[in-house]
Amino acid sequence: MLFSFVVGGAILSGAIGHAQDTKTTLVEPPAPLLPQQIGDWVRQEKPADTTLQPENDQKLDTVLTEDGLKRSEQAIYREKNGPAITVTARQFVDATGAHAAYSYFERPAPVYRGAGLGDETSLSGDHYLFRSGASVVEATGGRGEKVEALLNRVQVGLPKVSGPKGVAPLLPTLLPEKGLERDSVKYALGPVSYEAMGGVLPGQILGFDKAAEAVTARYAGKGKLTLLFYPTPEIAGAKLRAIQAEIEKQGKTAGTVVMRRSGTFVFLTTGNWSLAEAKSLVGGIHPRMEVTWNKPIPPEFHTEVQKTYSLLASIAIFCGFGALAAVVLGLSLGAGRAAIRVLQGKPAATEPEFLRIDLSGSPAPIQRDSGRSS
Repeated sequence: MLFSFVVGGAILSGAIGHAQDTKTTLVEPPAPLLPQQIGDWVRQEKPADTTLQPENDQKLDTVLTEDGLKRSEQAIYREKNGPAITVTARQFVDATGAHAAYSYFERPAPVYRGAGLGDETSLSGDHYLFRSGASVVEATGGRGEKVEALLNRVQVGLPKVSGPKGVAPLLPTLLPEKGLERDSVKYALGPVSYEAMGGVLPGQILGFDKAAEAVTARYAGKGKLTLLFYPTPEIAGAKLRAIQAEIEKQGKTAGTVVMRRSGTFVFLTTGNWSLAEAKSLVGGIHPRMEVTWNKPIPPEFHTEVQKTYSLLASIAIFCGFGALAAVVLGLSLGAGRAAIRVLQGKPAATEPEFLRIDLSGSPAPIQRDSGRSS
């Protein structure tokens, strides 16, 4: 009974201490992407049927999911006696996903030469599109200095990212500039967005489920160039073989095809190229290998690392137990042998039965075992 009271008291005191240590944590919601008022621009109530999805774009939700959308917000701003400007802001996990979304929304248009908005900006009619860090903003309904001032204030209030998440993807920078049609460059992180932006291969065979990246571009008077990036050379090699099988299936409809793999990169030409031009273009791409990887590593890569770690840990544990067992066994045998000698009336740490050669030159008496007769 006394033991039960002691154990019960200890459990009760532990529960009380745990209750005292428990603290309530308040999670502050993130600030809204779009403020209520910006200067003279006041946010208006949206119609009930207003949505973030453009008309007839049924793939948008899937594309944004592939790009890593975190949250989005839409607002209508109106200045006194001015037009109504509809602003849509989307925040992504990193700048890579934001760049992919910007690439999806971008439409062919003259080079934008207005006020600097974000890291990338385009203007088509009265449709502004810009990327700032890991956020993408669209605005429609008007254009000019006042609208650009409004968007610049919106940009200032967007969430800021730093470190690897704020780094734009490397792959589009590897495209050769000569003959490149800049408005045809499309960057994708998933099969749906890749095919929707004019990809030349089935998106399902390219390995987007293994964190692949793809960029497609058209060259003036020629065909298309596709660049693919994978986390490991092994994945790149396996996907290159799948692409080769698909090209063989397409036959002559694929045009002039030249493929090359360089480490984790795969380069591919399709369309109206001469063989010499295609080889020169693909052979002239020299990727810089100092890559900052800011996306999740594929599950199978984690599995291989875990297997290797488990194997090495098991070997280390086995060796440790083996060494410990050898020490314990040696001590046990030594102590047991000494104990037996003591029980027999012999010294535990001497061996009088062994012959000893004395090279000192002085005579020494012969020691006899006390247990034997002289």
